[in-house]
Amino acid sequence: MKNQVQLITYVDRLGGGDLRALQALLTQGEDNPLRGRFGGVHLLPFFHPIDGADAGFDPIDHTRVDPRLGDWSDLAALAAPESGLDVMADVIVNHMSSQSPQFLDYQAHGEASEHAGLFLTLDAVFPDGANEALLTAVYRPRPGLPLTVLPAGDARRIFWTTFTPQQIDIDVEHPSGEAYLEAILRRFASVGIRSIRLDAAGYAIKRAGRSCFMMPETFAFIAAFSAKARALGIEVLVEVHSYYRRQIEIARQVDWVYDFALPPLVLHAFAFGTAGPLKQWAEMRPRNALTVLDTHDGIGIIDIGADAADRAGSPGLVPPEELDALVEWIHRNSQGESRLATGAAASNLDLYQVNCTFFDALGGNERDYLLARAIQFFLPGIPQVYYVGLLAGRNDLALLQRTGVGRDINRHHYTRAEIDERLRADVVRQLLQLIELRNAHPAFGGQFELLGSGDTELRLAWTHGEHRAELWVDFKDPARHGLRFSEASGRETTLRFDALGSSGSPTP
Repeated sequence: MKNQVQLITYVDRLGGGDLRALQALLTQGEDNPLRGRFGGVHLLPFFHPIDGADAGFDPIDHTRVDPRLGDWSDLAALAAPESGLDVMADVIVNHMSSQSPQFLDYQAHGEASEHAGLFLTLDAVFPDGANEALLTAVYRPRPGLPLTVLPAGDARRIFWTTFTPQQIDIDVEHPSGEAYLEAILRRFASVGIRSIRLDAAGYAIKRAGRSCFMMPETFAFIAAFSAKARALGIEVLVEVHSYYRRQIEIARQVDWVYDFALPPLVLHAFAFGTAGPLKQWAEMRPRNALTVLDTHDGIGIIDIGADAADRAGSPGLVPPEELDALVEWIHRNSQGESRLATGAAASNLDLYQVNCTFFDALGGNERDYLLARAIQFFLPGIPQVYYVGLLAGRNDLALLQRTGVGRDINRHHYTRAEIDERLRADVVRQLLQLIELRNAHPAFGGQFELLGSGDTELRLAWTHGEHRAELWVDFKDPARHGLRFSEASGRETTLRFDALGSSGSPTP
């Protein structure tokens, strides 16, 4: 991957267009402030259909572009060298839609179907039967059991459905499952996609009496699948929300991981006026990470909390009472909007996430928002900016009310007119300046330092020869901050964000 900021976006929610329109938005126009701004783009699911039960994460056909967005030739054009963009796409390894041709054929013909081995049933994991102890040992990110009863031929079968009843889990260890996933890799490689995210990979392997989440067998599957991808020239990013020490372990075995601990730790620093947990993480965190503040999902809480899978209670990066207070702080900052979208208040819920735009999680404080982005850009790794965050987006209550899906509060459909309006906002213009500096300044290709500082302060620096970039933030008094970029010529650029609008932030 290029050492430059990436954009993560839905194709149709940034300007309401298709793949060609997105390519034009990111690569064309002399006066276009987004032109050439990103080194790569992660396209959230563009498969048929994009509007199923889980916004494209329940593909009917993973090897077909939704025709409303274009076709594979449009993907090839976006990924072509002349576009200047590395393209990342999702491989949804755990499941496919209950409306897929494969599953419909299995439902019609049962064990006589050519796809009989593709889908994971309860019996396949528990051939000797399952009892309460075995089923409750399965790690669950959501309430209830990961099982759904559906017809199959002349019988009714119990299928694994880790996420929703419309998302049928694949048996990734069966030859049919292996062939299905390898076909996706070959299709991606043929159009120039050079990196993939393994979605829901942590749940892909099931074993009776075990957690069925990030087990040694799961690591083995990820390693084997990653080897197949690398043989086709494709890098692999693994997406797993879990205990922070498990993320460090995962990072040792894969190309790239997400730094999902960063978003809640940055919010914690602003909420409590302390840099302690954030600096502790900065010292131990994986370097082969994609740094994020926001994604199409919620703000992860599990990533800095105690290990939920360890009954001995391995402590988190912040104590439980502070974690609870942080969630309430976000709810207050968002004027209660995030509470409407989180937990039992919204369907398709994840117990470990708070659904809110990152800008609203900071109470719309523009200075703090840009400082948060600067911290993201200064930590080692490849920064990835979500399309809503790029535009300092607010919570979309209308979409939440229309769909009842909590994560939709942070999945706004932007018209081109809305994009143009937001690009004129001071906070967005300064974010684009930060992105340009992160992409172009030579210091970020050099050596990273976590500088000594007080408990309330964070000081980060990069040095490459005579080029240097420094960031300092005092979370007790964020007005005491600065960014300095110096060059071998002696030229120096200093940025401060005090002139921006600020709504203030409640204390925890």
